[in-house]
Amino acid sequence: MSRQLTVLDFNDFISEDDMLKQQFVEDCGVALQDIGFFALKNHGIALSLIEQCYQQAESFFALEEDSKMKYLLPDIAHQRGYTAFGIENAKGNLAPDLKEFWQNGRSHIEGKPAPTYPQNVWPREEIPQFEAAVDGLFLQMELLSRSILQSCSFYLGKDANWLGDMAEEGNTIMRVIHYPPLGDNAPIGAVRSAAHEDINFITLLVTATADGLEVMDHDGTWIKVEGNAEYIIVDSGDMLQNLTNGLFKSTTHRVVNPSSNSVRRFSMPLFVHPRNEIDLTPQAEFIAKTGGKALYPSIKAGDYLHKRLVEIGLIKE
Repeated sequence: MSRQLTVLDFNDFISEDDMLKQQFVEDCGVALQDIGFFALKNHGIALSLIEQCYQQAESFFALEEDSKMKYLLPDIAHQRGYTAFGIENAKGNLAPDLKEFWQNGRSHIEGKPAPTYPQNVWPREEIPQFEAAVDGLFLQMELLSRSILQSCSFYLGKDANWLGDMAEEGNTIMRVIHYPPLGDNAPIGAVRSAAHEDINFITLLVTATADGLEVMDHDGTWIKVEGNAEYIIVDSGDMLQNLTNGLFKSTTHRVVNPSSNSVRRFSMPLFVHPRNEIDLTPQAEFIAKTGGKALYPSIKAGDYLHKRLVEIGLIKE
């Protein structure tokens, strides 16, 4: 039997009890150093908001193809709006993932200089309640992510806002994913989401509407992540792995096809990104803790993101 992910209680981190908070920091860091994943309970995001977002997502993805394609934006590498079924593939896998999705990020603030990330688009005419629900969840998830980054910073021996400051005004996005029923004509070799690692600093994933997420353990076996509406799944991505020289792991995971071709699945991950100019060069103290040799390249976050978007088919070069 495969092991289960560590479960952490967010109430411990926000507690006035210093021992509980310190234990949370330790357990968070150990989990990301070991397997790169943990589950978070008592995270403070209302299940009713999550369910509302899934209802709005179902309404959007049920639209006619012409209506959805109005929001297809390849000129900005699909970083906002709609990405159609079969466009994205996992790095190194030529078969497209069996999914379509919507992406939004921080809203541009009127009167301030234009940021480096694209402006949100919304299907206001077709789905009037979509923006309020999805943007509302984005804001709460991003706020929660700052606390997780603070915990990671403490564990790494840094100031509380070390990682959070790097992600301030970064390219953080929320992805609302629809995995349609497979039917009888799925491409050979295609799966809902092929084995991959996340690109970013950390990912927060609210409970999906169906099981399917699996995380690769050290011995190559797969840990099945059971759906639990009370949990948010947290994992560390490639950029944080690069910065810490592999101290924090970016672990391979996948979404497998269901046993029934009639089952659909929705999920909503928040991908927390640093600003484009952030230097991800492995830092000296983490090199010392991981064998004394830099294992990852010197690269800026924006260049790293561009390279990976090419590799997964969202930028054509």
